[in-house]
Formats: sequence, C-alpha cells, structure tokens
Amino acid sequence: MTEAADAMQPSARPALLLIPGLLCDEAVWQAQVQALAPVADCIVARHGMADTIEGMARQALALLPPGAPFSVAGHSMGGRCALEIWRQVPERVQRLALLDTGYQARPVGAAGEAEAAQRMALLTLARAEGMCAMGRQWARGMVHPARWDSPVFAQILDMIERFTPAQFEAQIHALLHRPEATGLLAHISAPTLLLCGREDGWSPLSRHEEMQRHIPQAQLVAVEDCGHMSTMEQPEAVTAALQRWLDERPSQSQSRPK
Repeated sequence: MTEAADAMQPSARPALLLIPGLLCDEAVWQAQVQALAPVADCIVARHGMADTIEGMARQALALLPPGAPFSVAGHSMGGRCALEIWRQVPERVQRLALLDTGYQARPVGAAGEAEAAQRMALLTLARAEGMCAMGRQWARGMVHPARWDSPVFAQILDMIERFTPAQFEAQIHALLHRPEATGLLAHISAPTLLLCGREDGWSPLSRHEEMQRHIPQAQLVAVEDCGHMSTMEQPEAVTAALQRWLDERPSQSQSRPK
C-alpha cells in the first residue's frame, strides 16, 4: 500500500498534518513524529514541484480522508501553508500550530525587491555549485550559532541536498508570491499554538507576538537557546508544546473566515 493510501485509511488516533518549510522534508518533523505517534496519526506533507502556497495547501489536504477533521502544524513556509489550509477548510481544522513562520505578503518596493534578489542569488549559487554548497552558506542563519558545527547542522545540510535547484526555484516562487494573511488571523477560532526559537533570526519572536495579538486565545511559546529550526534544534521542547496543544479540546463553533 502506498504512503498516500495509508494516510487515507481510518485511524483511531486523531489526524495530525505536519507541513515542512523551505527545502525541508520528513526529517524536520522526525523527532515529533516518533514522540507523538502513540497519540496522533502523524502525516507529513511533501511539496514536490508545487510553486504556490495555495497549491502546497491543496496537496497537503489531499493526503487526508475527504471531509475528515484534523489538526495541522506548519514550520516556516509550512506555517504559511497551514494558514492557507485554514483559509480553505476552516470547518475541518481542529487545532492550528504555527512554528517559526510569518503571515504577511512580500512587501512592495525596495524591501520586496531586496528579498527577491537575495533569494535568486541563492538559487544561482545552487545551480552553479550545488545544493549543499548553497546550504552551507544559507543554513548558518537558520540555527543558533552554537550549532554551526554540530550533528544538527549536518542533518540540515543533508536535507537540503535531497532537493534539486528546480524544486528550490518552485519554492522560491511560492514564497515571493505568498498570500497576505493578516486579515485571516482574527477569524481563527481553533486552539492555536505559536512557537518560535528565541534566537530565530529569520522569523523573529516579535512577529509571533504580533500574531498572538491578532489571533483570539493563541498561546505563544518561546523556545530557549534555539534558532529557526526549532523542531530539530530543541526537539523535546517543541514536542512538549505540541503535546499540550493536542491535549486542548477543539472548538465546537468554528466559522468560515469573512
């Protein structure tokens, strides 16, 4: 039986959809899947060649039984996908977790142009010297500086190297054209966990504090001694926060966002 077919089979455990971020795969959620397997049916999404956040969200939803309720957690770009899933099927989302992520579209003007230039420069490097060479430069900003020479950093490089420049280009396109979700936040009625590494330089804690102000009853967890790759850098702390979140009773009166 295929992985997708397995995901479609009914389970006594609640479904937990886990969505990786940019150039991330199952490895980014490995510790959480192992720890939460006794209490949740963990399903990790793959982005393939999808080049929009909306398309990534639809692909992830296709892994679940049609119409069935579920909880969803997204890391980094995966958090944006999780927000898009709430936009598409809010009535099915029992819980929402947004880790080391953002919610705004690419800014207009010079700031947006600078972001695009930086991302395209990394793509040029990946095409010229390979994904691992690009990763060695890029990933240093993704982890706490104390982990630049660590097994965790090596695992992140291995994960990056499993992708191709074509997949990198598709995901860059998705991020450069990411949807604006500010207006969505106030309408989120599911129990929501916001989690961020204290030293995350990519998706700072201040951004998650802003999200908390907009999302009714959202809980914010700051993970200490941790950069952007929280699920891999501090897996036990992240898993504990997700476990508490899964223990929350889902809302009985979720409404479609306006």
